[in-house]
Amino acid sequence: MDNHPHAEEHLSSSAIVTDIVIGMSDGLTVPFALAAGLSGAVSNTDIIVVAGLAEIAAGAIAMGLGGYLAGKTEIDHYNAEHKREEWEVDNLPEKEKEEVREIFADMGMSPETQKLVVEEMAKDKQKWVDFMMRYELGLEKPNPKRARNSALNIGLSYVAGGLVPLAPYFFLDQPIDGLKWSAVITVICLFVFGYFKARATGQPPWAGALRVMIIGSLAASAAFFIARLFTA
Repeated sequence: MDNHPHAEEHLSSSAIVTDIVIGMSDGLTVPFALAAGLSGAVSNTDIIVVAGLAEIAAGAIAMGLGGYLAGKTEIDHYNAEHKREEWEVDNLPEKEKEEVREIFADMGMSPETQKLVVEEMAKDKQKWVDFMMRYELGLEKPNPKRARNSALNIGLSYVAGGLVPLAPYFFLDQPIDGLKWSAVITVICLFVFGYFKARATGQPPWAGALRVMIIGSLAASAAFFIARLFTA
């Protein structure tokens, strides 16, 4: 018999998947659109490579910073609500006990059981506060490293995605040739990424794959033809 405790990893895994989806989706589409647009305006792939790398660096930093701020806001919000609940438990204990009884009543407990459990819970202030955070406010305690991890996950995913459409331009001299290979590789990657993104988020995978592929392709096509229009 396995006596090892079972550790739930759903929340942390979900957070990592979310970060990768955010970073990779923009990383694949934005540099792809930029490279496509420049391919219709310049005659040298060196310019596209330099501009693409600059965009990837700037995009990764901006996206990573956004992820950091979002994670920090989540932590700050939780801590602020936690302090408020601690104050209410200390200063308004009867009101808080009534709120706990209401929660247990919604769960179907009898009044006698409610009273017994509430009085027992009130003996441990920290568990009482944690219970209120989770069941009254619907807040789970965030990972204290969430902000940093989110920034790294999103930033690195953006870089990984951005290098895909840019890669052919490293080896080809003609922008149009680079664009052809970039389009083939990126469209395939968009389709695969969309498929797994949809599966991870509980959506129809084939529809999700087509949707992501079409959006990325339309963005690149628009950028290419607009560049061609202004340089014709």
